Amino acid sequence: MECQQIEERLYRIGMFSKMNQVTIKALRYYDEVGLLHPRFIDPDNGYRYYSSSQLEPLHRLLALRRIGYSIEEIKRVQEGESEQRILQKKKQQLLREIAERTTILAQIEGYLQQEAESYHMVIKQLPKVIVASIRRVIPSYDTLFSMMPEMGALMEKADCVCSLPEYCFSIYHDNEYKETNIDIEACEAVTELKPDLGELKFKEIPEVSTAICTMHKGPYSSLPKAYGAAIKFAEDNGYELIDSARENYIDGIWNKDSEAEWLTEIQIPVKKSE
Repeated sequence: MECQQIEERLYRIGMFSKMNQVTIKALRYYDEVGLLHPRFIDPDNGYRYYSSSQLEPLHRLLALRRIGYSIEEIKRVQEGESEQRILQKKKQQLLREIAERTTILAQIEGYLQQEAESYHMVIKQLPKVIVASIRRVIPSYDTLFSMMPEMGALMEKADCVCSLPEYCFSIYHDNEYKETNIDIEACEAVTELKPDLGELKFKEIPEVSTAICTMHKGPYSSLPKAYGAAIKFAEDNGYELIDSARENYIDGIWNKDSEAEWLTEIQIPVKKSE
């Protein structure tokens, strides 16, 4: 079969590649997967030729590839499947990806800001936990230092076994920052529920599905900085506070000589704003 015998104009693969700004490698690939075959292959030298009538199908193929169609999806369109239906699915997929990427971008922006402030936020789940607890209204935060040893003595009397890893935290039941008359509940994770013993109460605290958490190193007097950073992060990233904040005491007066070495994790239950 001679090229001159074919009525429509033919182009060697190199010329067809230049005309359409698509690589020869891509044209060969489209041939292999069955999307666009050469109109003619010279049996003598193996040269591939494409016709002018293949320009429109190629441009459509390239347009679909640019908007994210897979090879299989393009094949289905060529076989007659509704392009509108596939485009709607693509649109929904892209909207989901944009939402996910926007969330990640906001978290990156928040993290960059935290770099300057030395507070790094983590979004995590707080599992349900059995605790022994004492709840009091105390005159100042310093009172906590005397309250904890009293609680420890009652726990020993009740024969409590602390959970591992240890989880010692306080819940602040006031809906605002207060320096006096603070409604606080000191909690220690234990292995089982026991009968209440005076002020010492036993209960199960349910799981918190989403909490903004950050580490604060230093004295308790500077904890408001950590709270401020966590609340700003929540506002900037579309979260709203839904329950009382917790302070998880990791290192403190019981094992560190210097206040500068005290380590506290702030845990604030949140949910995405509607």
